[in-house]
Amino acid sequence: MSLFVDIEKKLGDFTLRVQFEAGDETLALFGASGCGKSMTLKCIAGVEKPDRGRIVCGDTVFFDSERKIDLPPQKRRVGFLFQSYALFPNMTVRQNISAGVRTLRGAAREERVEKVLRTMRIAHIANQYPRTLSGGEQQRTALARILVNEPQLLLLDEPFSALDSHLRFELEREVGAISRSFGKTALLVSHDRGEVFRLCDSIAVMHAGEVELVDTKSAVFENPRTKNAALLTHCRNISRIEQLGEDRIRALDWGVELTVTRDFTLARYVAIRPHNIALGSEENAVRCRLVQAVNEPFSAALTLVTEDGGEIFWETDKATCARAMTGEVNISFPPQALLPLF
Repeated sequence: MSLFVDIEKKLGDFTLRVQFEAGDETLALFGASGCGKSMTLKCIAGVEKPDRGRIVCGDTVFFDSERKIDLPPQKRRVGFLFQSYALFPNMTVRQNISAGVRTLRGAAREERVEKVLRTMRIAHIANQYPRTLSGGEQQRTALARILVNEPQLLLLDEPFSALDSHLRFELEREVGAISRSFGKTALLVSHDRGEVFRLCDSIAVMHAGEVELVDTKSAVFENPRTKNAALLTHCRNISRIEQLGEDRIRALDWGVELTVTRDFTLARYVAIRPHNIALGSEENAVRCRLVQAVNEPFSAALTLVTEDGGEIFWETDKATCARAMTGEVNISFPPQALLPLF
């Protein structure tokens, strides 16, 4: 199954302009809150109507403004998991799932419902009502109601946002297994970098209503390419640059000159991830003053200031942190770890 999306929709302060393609994979719509991720899902599902554009899933045209095509949601065969789960409070688990079956009747309908109850491991709560269920049981029920109709496209809108950390981890594994076994296109809306990395094959980075880049998850994390993508993937150290030569730049916000190994010809910024900074006075050494150190359970997060007043965030182990607790410290930016951003 393939998905093609090319739409526009006016949204208050900005216009949603989204274009991407996805194959048999889990693709993340990754961006900050308010950038248009959830609205994109709603347009695909038919809950909202774009102002113009085209949405095609496999051989089915969901929406085409030029050809006046706009299939209603029930004809799109899309499984949409909302943040709130949207279970019917006056129906049991079994009845909620049965309500999702659109084409089967009688014994065939009951058989399909029983099968998904077993698959999702919720047969033991089949006669309970949503108000008596835990958050995890509610989510499993909502997923079962989606999967019972055998959708051709799966849409997940921040499905773990209402769960505590332990339950979130458990259900994340389940949803990941479901997405992989689904064998079709699945879209996950998220602003959580760990969630995106663990669950998705590819990432569409969104900012202010537009898709900045689409690539594999490894490519986006290894080389984010845009400032917004770098921030989303937790690359907190970013500086404007001035080109000094083929392999030399000046980081204007840090007040240091740096040797680089990547192509910075068209770059506007340089970035380095906090955990890639090293202790010592090797190549690209920077003298800093320690202003804050925060101990995490198994590591330490340090805030440093360069001699020109630039702020640097450094993540390291506790032993290295202890060696740096003298007030001033020499750190180095390995050339291969410096990322060009455009």
